[in-house]
Amino acid sequence: MNRDDTPLDDTPLDDTALDDPVGESLRGHHAHLGRRRGRAATYLPDVATFSAVPADPGPADWADLARLLGPGGFADMFSSPAIPPPDWEPVFVLDGLQMLWPDGALPDTDPAVVELSERDVPDMLDLVARTRPGPFWPRTHELGTYLGVREGGALVAMAGERLRPPGWTEISTVCTAPEARGHGHAARLIHSLAARITSRGDRPFLHVAADNTGAIALYERLGFEPRRKVTFRGFRVP
Repeated sequence: MNRDDTPLDDTPLDDTALDDPVGESLRGHHAHLGRRRGRAATYLPDVATFSAVPADPGPADWADLARLLGPGGFADMFSSPAIPPPDWEPVFVLDGLQMLWPDGALPDTDPAVVELSERDVPDMLDLVARTRPGPFWPRTHELGTYLGVREGGALVAMAGERLRPPGWTEISTVCTAPEARGHGHAARLIHSLAARITSRGDRPFLHVAADNTGAIALYERLGFEPRRKVTFRGFRVP
């Protein structure tokens, strides 16, 4: 068994879409935000850099992805275990965890949390630049709902929805400005997002770097449970 597919606990049979969350999102809810050639797919570059190939990619699939991205293009393969041809330059490797919101749990909303929109993008990009929660581009907010906390008019914390495989919604970009940490903003944002996600019949999940022990501890306190280990990989197209 590949280490990326090592199960950490017994999970329901209907979670198979989480084995390929990027591909499942691009084939479904996010099809309008991506590009496809053959069996390869990727998001529009100002939305996300995530790319997908099938579980059994052949030379033609990698060639199709290379044509989508162009020479020197960046392929963020996210949690896919597929490895491209040897002439694709490795850019990064990062171990992580995929975690699930407990089935049936009912989160609470918080009136201090506000919904963010396109007019908030400059503030969102500034907060991401200061906190570095992960990739976020000018149109990333189009992937789903983003919520924030403002203090004195300044955006000091946010979190949002990212990947949308069938029946699931990923919570991502959880970040708090240094001067506003320790006030429970992340927990309030995650609960509010989880409430929205569960109200439409989806179940929340998320990904976290394996060495981000503080975030993992927070997610476990909120009830998230590990599903599997993953390895995030990025490559440069020759």
